[in-house]
Amino acid sequence: MDQQSPSAVSPHRVFAREDWARLRADTPLTLDEADVERLKSLNDPIVLDEVVQIYLPISRLLSLYVAAIQNLYAATRTFLGDEDGVMPFIIGVAGSVAVGKSTTARLLRALLRRWPNTPKVDLMATDGFLLPNAVLKREGLMERKGFPESYDRPALLAFLNDVKSGKQRVTAPVYSHLTYDIVPGETIVVERPDILIIEGLNVLQTSRLPKDGNAVPFVSDFFDFSVYIDADEEVIRAWYLERFLKLRQTAFVNPDSYFHRYASISEAEATTFAAGLWERINLVNLRENILPTRPRADLILRKGANHRIEEVALRRI
Repeated sequence: MDQQSPSAVSPHRVFAREDWARLRADTPLTLDEADVERLKSLNDPIVLDEVVQIYLPISRLLSLYVAAIQNLYAATRTFLGDEDGVMPFIIGVAGSVAVGKSTTARLLRALLRRWPNTPKVDLMATDGFLLPNAVLKREGLMERKGFPESYDRPALLAFLNDVKSGKQRVTAPVYSHLTYDIVPGETIVVERPDILIIEGLNVLQTSRLPKDGNAVPFVSDFFDFSVYIDADEEVIRAWYLERFLKLRQTAFVNPDSYFHRYASISEAEATTFAAGLWERINLVNLRENILPTRPRADLILRKGANHRIEEVALRRI
């Protein structure tokens, strides 16, 4: 299945890498090589040049967006006579498994935190709102983990509503990639951030509207800006397999790892297993649920096989 360029399927203005890089203007570089090395994910070989050419222009764009939205919120608070209103700016980061969402989200957080006014920027992955494995097994959904139906959608929507409404302390469940499950009794606390970045597979997805006309909130309804990380299917598949083999030599070695049993099998067996996971689960999820949401993003970052972002598409309206 070939993927079309973003410009062919959505109302975006497409920029070549060098043209986008010029939009940095005078945005200062506040990260160094050590920062980038610390922030990148496994099997995501991003370099400082990528930050300069791609992420600094995004940082500048977001600074303009945040200022405009905050002015609008201030006008609304003045109209309502609300002196204590806090309305966090929420950024959604979407895309397939293994495409580099986590690296993008962490880089954006690091850059936004270092603006002159040092805003409070939090990052939250939607993994914490996956249903526990016990529930997924009971409902026959373990092979659908990561699909929209595998999340506690009401809890995620309630979390976003509380954050957006300026609630002082909002808690969310914690997910462990080691045990591949929700951590019982553990929570993460979000306390009135200026900016909140939400990263996840299906954060831009909508659902069918009800026939009775009642409002149905979507996760993306709470976003002020959204980013989709894009790449060809075969490229993402290669990254997924490479990452699995690297995890086999690192995280999977831990006896507590859910995938510990795959640390001792041969590389050929591990590759076959990972390819099966990709075909049965991740590719299906990408085609059915994730890729169709790409046109809804405000910004699309299109990667090549070397992980470099080759094209940037910005929504015109």
